[in-house]
Amino acid sequence: QFALVESGGGLVQPGGSLRLSCKASGYTFDWYNVGWFRQVPGKAREGVSCISPASTTRFIVDSVKGRFTVTRDNSKNTAYLQMNSLKSEDTAIYYCALGEGDVCNWRTERVKEYQYENWGQGTQVTVSS
Repeated sequence: QFALVESGGGLVQPGGSLRLSCKASGYTFDWYNVGWFRQVPGKAREGVSCISPASTTRFIVDSVKGRFTVTRDNSKNTAYLQMNSLKSEDTAIYYCALGEGDVCNWRTERVKEYQYENWGQGTQVTVSS
């Protein structure tokens, strides 16, 4: 059975940190790129980060660069999004997704939703004092 489960969200004060996890089951995890996205109600989903299967590419969108870090542990079938110095504008539902092929590479300028086919259910991140 295939499943992708995000965890680690919650309520945090501005300036705080959270680490999101994305655990895959049933997939040959090290075949896949992992994308991280976030969505605020009423707004389009935004691509935040991606990491290639062997972690050779780790892309972070400019709006969170220097604060967010993406990693993965293929032995645990899990990817992580470390989020530091959180701001109120980071409040959103965060999703991870798996994408096949060469969708996260050195040419990546934007994490494109249509390139990812397998999605988790999302985890809520709320940054508020």
